[in-house]
Amino acid sequence: MINIRSLVKRYNGLTAVDGLTLDIGENEVFGLLGANGAGKTTTIHMLATLLKPTSGTATVNGFDIVAQPSKVRESIGIVFQAPSSDDMLTGYENLHIHSLLYSVPGNIRKKRIDEVLELVGLFDRRHDRVKTYSGGMRRRLEIARGLLHKPKVMFLDEPTLGLDPASRETMWKYVRRLVKEEKVTIILTTHYMEEADLLCDRIGVIDKGRIVALDTPANLKASLGGDIIRIKTHDKNAGEIARKFDFVQKAEFADGFLVLSVKDARRSLPALLQVIEAESAEFSSPTLNDVFIRLTGRNIKEEAEGGFMERFAKYD
Repeated sequence: MINIRSLVKRYNGLTAVDGLTLDIGENEVFGLLGANGAGKTTTIHMLATLLKPTSGTATVNGFDIVAQPSKVRESIGIVFQAPSSDDMLTGYENLHIHSLLYSVPGNIRKKRIDEVLELVGLFDRRHDRVKTYSGGMRRRLEIARGLLHKPKVMFLDEPTLGLDPASRETMWKYVRRLVKEEKVTIILTTHYMEEADLLCDRIGVIDKGRIVALDTPANLKASLGGDIIRIKTHDKNAGEIARKFDFVQKAEFADGFLVLSVKDARRSLPALLQVIEAESAEFSSPTLNDVFIRLTGRNIKEEAEGGFMERFAKYD
Protein backbone atom coordinates (compact mmCIF):
# COMPACT_ATOMS: atom_id res chain seq x y z
CA MET A 1 0.00 0.00 0.00
CA ILE A 2 2.91 2.36 0.73
CA ASN A 3 6.34 2.12 -0.90
CA ILE A 4 9.11 4.48 0.21
CA ARG A 5 12.51 4.53 -1.46
CA SER A 6 15.50 6.63 -0.30
CA LEU A 7 13.26 9.46 0.90
CA VAL A 8 15.12 12.57 2.06
CA LYS A 9 13.94 15.91 3.45
CA ARG A 10 16.34 18.72 4.31
CA TYR A 11 15.71 22.16 5.77
CA ASN A 12 18.54 24.66 5.30
CA GLY A 13 21.20 22.03 5.88
CA LEU A 14 19.27 20.11 8.53
CA THR A 15 18.41 16.56 7.43
CA ALA A 16 15.02 15.68 8.96
CA VAL A 17 14.54 12.43 7.00
CA ASP A 18 17.66 10.65 5.83
CA GLY A 19 17.30 8.10 3.02
CA LEU A 20 14.19 6.35 4.35
CA THR A 21 13.21 3.08 2.63
CA LEU A 22 10.11 1.25 3.84
CA ASP A 23 7.17 -0.88 2.62
CA ILE A 24 3.80 -0.96 4.42
CA GLY A 25 1.29 -3.62 3.46
CA GLU A 26 -2.43 -3.51 2.79
CA ASN A 27 -4.63 -3.58 5.94
CA GLU A 28 -1.54 -3.31 8.13
CA VAL A 29 -1.45 -1.22 11.31
CA PHE A 30 2.02 0.25 11.21
CA GLY A 31 3.45 2.19 14.15
CA LEU A 32 6.03 4.90 13.56
CA LEU A 33 7.77 5.61 16.85
CA GLY A 34 10.27 8.33 17.52
CA ALA A 35 11.14 11.12 19.93
CA ASN A 36 10.43 14.74 19.10
CA GLY A 37 12.47 15.75 16.07
CA ALA A 38 13.22 12.17 15.02
CA GLY A 39 11.58 12.65 11.62
CA LYS A 40 8.29 10.78 11.91
CA THR A 41 6.02 13.80 11.46
CA THR A 42 8.06 15.04 8.50
CA THR A 43 7.78 11.57 6.96
CA ILE A 44 4.00 11.59 7.30
CA HIS A 45 3.82 15.14 5.93
CA MET A 46 5.56 13.93 2.78
CA LEU A 47 3.35 10.86 2.43
CA ALA A 48 0.28 13.05 2.86
CA THR A 49 1.63 15.49 0.19
CA LEU A 50 1.87 18.37 2.68
CA LEU A 51 5.62 18.56 2.04
CA LYS A 52 7.68 17.77 -1.04
CA PRO A 53 10.72 15.55 -0.49
CA THR A 54 14.20 16.86 -1.22
CA SER A 55 14.94 13.59 -2.99
CA GLY A 56 13.75 10.01 -3.18
CA THR A 57 10.33 8.63 -4.07
CA ALA A 58 7.21 7.24 -2.44
CA THR A 59 3.86 5.92 -3.58
CA VAL A 60 0.59 5.65 -1.64
CA ASN A 61 -2.04 3.30 -3.06
CA GLY A 62 0.07 3.17 -6.21
CA PHE A 63 0.17 6.97 -6.70
CA ASP A 64 3.36 9.01 -6.64
CA ILE A 65 3.39 11.62 -3.86
CA VAL A 66 5.04 14.25 -6.08
CA ALA A 67 3.63 13.51 -9.54
CA GLN A 68 0.07 12.58 -8.42
CA PRO A 69 -0.68 14.47 -5.19
CA SER A 70 -4.43 14.76 -5.85
CA LYS A 71 -4.74 11.01 -6.29
CA VAL A 72 -2.78 10.45 -3.10
CA ARG A 73 -5.08 12.81 -1.18
CA GLU A 74 -8.12 10.97 -2.49
CA SER A 75 -6.60 7.78 -1.11
CA ILE A 76 -5.88 8.97 2.43
CA GLY A 77 -7.63 10.13 5.57
CA ILE A 78 -5.94 12.05 8.37
CA VAL A 79 -6.85 12.37 12.03
CA PHE A 80 -5.06 15.45 13.28
CA GLN A 81 -3.56 15.54 16.74
CA ALA A 82 -5.23 18.88 17.44
CA PRO A 83 -9.06 18.96 17.18
CA SER A 84 -10.20 20.42 13.86
CA SER A 85 -13.97 19.89 13.92
CA ASP A 86 -16.30 22.89 14.21
CA ASP A 87 -17.67 22.68 17.75
CA MET A 88 -20.64 24.94 16.97
CA LEU A 89 -21.94 22.42 14.44
CA THR A 90 -23.40 19.02 15.20
CA GLY A 91 -21.46 15.85 14.53
CA TYR A 92 -23.66 15.15 11.51
CA GLU A 93 -23.19 18.67 10.12
CA ASN A 94 -19.41 18.38 10.39
CA LEU A 95 -19.47 15.16 8.40
CA HIS A 96 -21.91 16.55 5.85
CA ILE A 97 -19.56 19.45 5.05
CA HIS A 98 -16.64 17.06 4.73
CA SER A 99 -18.63 14.81 2.41
CA LEU A 100 -19.19 17.81 0.11
CA LEU A 101 -15.49 18.71 0.13
CA TYR A 102 -14.58 15.13 -0.83
CA SER A 103 -17.36 14.83 -3.43
CA VAL A 104 -19.09 11.89 -1.78
CA PRO A 105 -21.97 11.14 -4.23
CA GLY A 106 -25.28 12.64 -3.12
CA ASN A 107 -27.20 9.39 -3.46
CA ILE A 108 -25.03 7.65 -0.84
CA ARG A 109 -24.00 10.64 1.28
CA LYS A 110 -26.46 10.20 4.16
CA LYS A 111 -25.99 6.43 4.23
CA ARG A 112 -22.21 6.82 4.39
CA ILE A 113 -22.38 9.42 7.17
CA ASP A 114 -24.65 7.15 9.19
CA GLU A 115 -22.29 4.21 8.60
CA VAL A 116 -19.21 5.96 9.94
CA LEU A 117 -21.09 7.46 12.88
CA GLU A 118 -22.29 3.99 13.79
CA LEU A 119 -18.76 2.62 13.38
CA VAL A 120 -17.33 5.04 15.95
CA GLY A 121 -20.28 4.83 18.33
CA LEU A 122 -21.65 8.35 17.79
CA PHE A 123 -24.85 7.67 15.87
CA ASP A 124 -27.06 8.47 18.88
CA ARG A 125 -25.22 11.78 19.40
CA ARG A 126 -25.13 12.82 15.75
CA HIS A 127 -27.47 15.80 16.21
CA ASP A 128 -25.68 17.19 19.27
CA ARG A 129 -23.25 20.08 18.93
CA VAL A 130 -19.63 19.00 19.02
CA LYS A 131 -18.94 21.39 21.91
CA THR A 132 -20.97 19.00 24.10
CA TYR A 133 -18.74 16.04 23.18
CA SER A 134 -16.00 14.69 25.44
CA GLY A 135 -12.40 14.65 24.22
CA GLY A 136 -12.66 10.99 23.27
CA MET A 137 -15.90 11.57 21.37
CA ARG A 138 -14.34 14.42 19.40
CA ARG A 139 -11.42 12.21 18.45
CA ARG A 140 -13.80 9.48 17.30
CA LEU A 141 -15.72 12.03 15.23
CA GLU A 142 -12.46 12.96 13.52
CA ILE A 143 -11.87 9.29 12.70
CA ALA A 144 -15.39 9.12 11.22
CA ARG A 145 -14.67 12.20 9.15
CA GLY A 146 -11.43 10.75 7.83
CA LEU A 147 -13.25 7.57 6.79
CA LEU A 148 -16.12 9.23 4.91
CA HIS A 149 -14.60 9.00 1.44
CA LYS A 150 -13.43 5.39 1.96
CA PRO A 151 -9.66 6.02 2.02
CA LYS A 152 -7.19 3.20 1.56
CA VAL A 153 -4.80 4.67 4.14
CA MET A 154 -5.44 6.46 7.45
CA PHE A 155 -2.83 8.55 9.23
CA LEU A 156 -3.52 8.72 12.97
CA ASP A 157 -1.33 11.36 14.60
CA GLU A 158 -1.24 10.69 18.36
CA PRO A 159 -4.91 9.59 18.34
CA THR A 160 -5.24 9.18 22.12
CA LEU A 161 -3.04 12.04 23.33
CA GLY A 162 -4.58 13.72 26.38
CA LEU A 163 -7.36 11.18 26.83
CA ASP A 164 -8.03 9.49 30.15
CA PRO A 165 -7.27 5.74 30.37
CA ALA A 166 -10.89 4.68 29.87
CA SER A 167 -11.30 6.89 26.78
CA ARG A 168 -7.98 5.64 25.45
CA GLU A 169 -9.11 2.02 25.68
CA THR A 170 -12.37 2.94 23.96
CA MET A 171 -10.39 4.54 21.13
CA TRP A 172 -8.28 1.39 20.76
CA LYS A 173 -11.45 -0.63 20.36
CA TYR A 174 -12.66 1.57 17.53
CA VAL A 175 -9.28 1.59 15.79
CA ARG A 176 -9.28 -2.22 15.74
CA ARG A 177 -12.88 -2.20 14.51
CA LEU A 178 -12.23 0.17 11.61
CA VAL A 179 -9.31 -1.97 10.41
CA LYS A 180 -11.57 -5.00 10.41
CA GLU A 181 -14.68 -3.40 8.91
CA GLU A 182 -13.24 -0.70 6.63
CA LYS A 183 -10.22 -2.69 5.36
CA VAL A 184 -7.94 0.29 5.77
CA THR A 185 -4.18 0.55 6.26
CA ILE A 186 -3.25 2.61 9.31
CA ILE A 187 -0.06 4.56 9.96
CA LEU A 188 0.00 5.39 13.66
CA THR A 189 2.28 7.79 15.50
CA THR A 190 2.21 7.62 19.28
CA HIS A 191 4.26 8.23 22.39
CA TYR A 192 2.31 5.58 24.30
CA MET A 193 4.22 2.32 24.16
CA GLU A 194 1.31 0.19 25.36
CA GLU A 195 -0.79 1.62 22.53
CA ALA A 196 1.79 0.66 19.92
CA ASP A 197 2.20 -2.77 21.48
CA LEU A 198 -1.54 -3.45 21.44
CA LEU A 199 -2.52 -2.04 18.04
CA CYS A 200 0.43 -2.38 15.67
CA ASP A 201 1.25 -5.33 13.44
CA ARG A 202 4.73 -3.90 12.91
CA ILE A 203 6.69 -1.01 14.34
CA GLY A 204 9.37 1.16 12.82
CA VAL A 205 11.57 3.05 15.28
CA ILE A 206 12.87 6.22 13.68
CA ASP A 207 15.84 8.15 15.05
CA LYS A 208 17.65 11.05 13.41
CA GLY A 209 15.63 10.54 10.23
CA ARG A 210 16.44 6.85 9.83
CA ILE A 211 14.64 3.62 10.64
CA VAL A 212 16.83 1.96 13.29
CA ALA A 213 14.55 -1.04 13.95
CA LEU A 214 11.66 -2.65 12.09
CA ASP A 215 9.73 -5.70 13.33
CA THR A 216 6.67 -6.91 15.20
CA PRO A 217 6.25 -5.68 18.80
CA ALA A 218 6.86 -9.21 20.10
CA ASN A 219 10.08 -9.66 18.14
CA LEU A 220 11.39 -6.24 19.13
CA LYS A 221 10.88 -7.05 22.81
CA ALA A 222 12.34 -10.52 22.41
CA SER A 223 15.48 -9.01 20.87
CA LEU A 224 16.45 -7.59 24.27
CA GLY A 225 16.49 -11.02 25.88
CA GLY A 226 15.75 -11.79 29.52
CA ASP A 227 14.43 -9.38 32.16
CA ILE A 228 15.29 -5.72 32.60
CA ILE A 229 16.75 -4.28 35.80
CA ARG A 230 16.98 -0.49 36.30
CA ILE A 231 19.25 0.78 39.05
CA LYS A 232 19.40 4.45 39.97
CA THR A 233 23.01 5.09 40.92
CA HIS A 234 25.71 7.74 40.80
CA ASP A 235 28.44 5.09 40.77
CA LYS A 236 30.25 5.59 37.45
CA ASN A 237 31.79 2.15 37.76
CA ALA A 238 28.46 0.39 38.27
CA GLY A 239 28.28 -0.83 34.68
CA GLU A 240 31.75 -2.33 34.84
CA ILE A 241 30.93 -4.01 38.16
CA ALA A 242 27.66 -5.45 36.81
CA ARG A 243 29.32 -6.90 33.70
CA LYS A 244 31.44 -9.18 35.91
CA PHE A 245 28.36 -11.27 36.74
CA ASP A 246 27.72 -14.07 34.27
CA PHE A 247 23.93 -13.54 34.44
CA VAL A 248 24.25 -9.98 33.09
CA GLN A 249 23.82 -10.01 29.30
CA LYS A 250 23.98 -6.25 28.65
CA ALA A 251 24.66 -3.17 30.76
CA GLU A 252 24.34 0.50 29.81
CA PHE A 253 23.37 3.88 31.26
CA ALA A 254 20.20 5.69 30.09
CA ASP A 255 18.45 8.68 31.68
CA GLY A 256 20.43 8.33 34.89
CA PHE A 257 19.71 4.62 35.29
CA LEU A 258 21.97 1.62 34.89
CA VAL A 259 19.87 -0.60 32.63
CA LEU A 260 20.72 -4.30 32.70
CA SER A 261 19.48 -7.28 30.71
CA VAL A 262 19.63 -10.35 32.94
CA LYS A 263 18.51 -13.96 32.84
CA ASP A 264 16.48 -13.98 36.08
CA ALA A 265 15.84 -10.62 37.70
CA ARG A 266 14.40 -12.00 40.96
CA ARG A 267 17.61 -13.86 41.69
CA SER A 268 20.01 -11.42 40.06
CA LEU A 269 18.90 -8.17 41.70
CA PRO A 270 19.88 -9.04 45.31
CA ALA A 271 23.38 -10.01 44.18
CA LEU A 272 23.79 -6.75 42.27
CA LEU A 273 22.62 -4.60 45.16
CA GLN A 274 25.30 -6.11 47.39
CA VAL A 275 28.05 -4.56 45.26
CA ILE A 276 26.37 -1.48 43.67
CA GLU A 277 25.38 1.53 45.74
CA ALA A 278 21.83 2.21 44.58
CA GLU A 279 19.28 4.94 45.28
CA SER A 280 16.51 2.75 43.88
CA ALA A 281 16.06 -0.39 41.82
CA GLU A 282 13.28 -2.07 39.89
CA PHE A 283 12.89 -4.90 37.42
CA SER A 284 10.44 -5.90 34.70
CA SER A 285 10.03 -7.95 31.57
CA PRO A 286 11.12 -6.13 28.39
CA THR A 287 8.75 -3.48 27.01
CA LEU A 288 8.74 -1.44 23.83
CA ASN A 289 10.02 1.47 25.86
CA ASP A 290 13.05 -0.64 26.80
CA VAL A 291 13.57 -1.34 23.12
CA PHE A 292 13.36 2.38 22.39
CA ILE A 293 15.89 3.21 25.10
CA ARG A 294 18.26 0.56 23.80
CA LEU A 295 18.03 1.84 20.24
CA THR A 296 18.10 5.61 20.84
CA GLY A 297 19.71 6.00 24.26
CA ARG A 298 16.76 7.91 25.71
CA ASN A 299 13.24 7.48 26.98
CA ILE A 300 10.41 8.39 24.64
CA LYS A 301 8.43 11.27 26.10
CA GLU A 302 4.66 11.14 26.39
CA GLU A 303 4.15 14.46 24.70
CA ALA A 304 2.88 15.51 21.30
CA GLU A 305 5.06 16.74 18.47
CA GLY A 306 2.33 19.15 17.40
CA GLY A 307 -0.48 18.65 14.93
CA PHE A 308 0.02 18.17 11.23
CA MET A 309 -0.97 21.67 10.18
CA GLU A 310 0.75 23.36 13.10
CA ARG A 311 4.04 21.71 12.14
CA PHE A 312 3.47 22.43 8.50
CA ALA A 313 2.81 26.12 9.18
CA LYS A 314 6.35 26.79 10.40
CA TYR A 315 7.73 25.68 7.03
CA ASP A 316 5.11 27.55 5.02
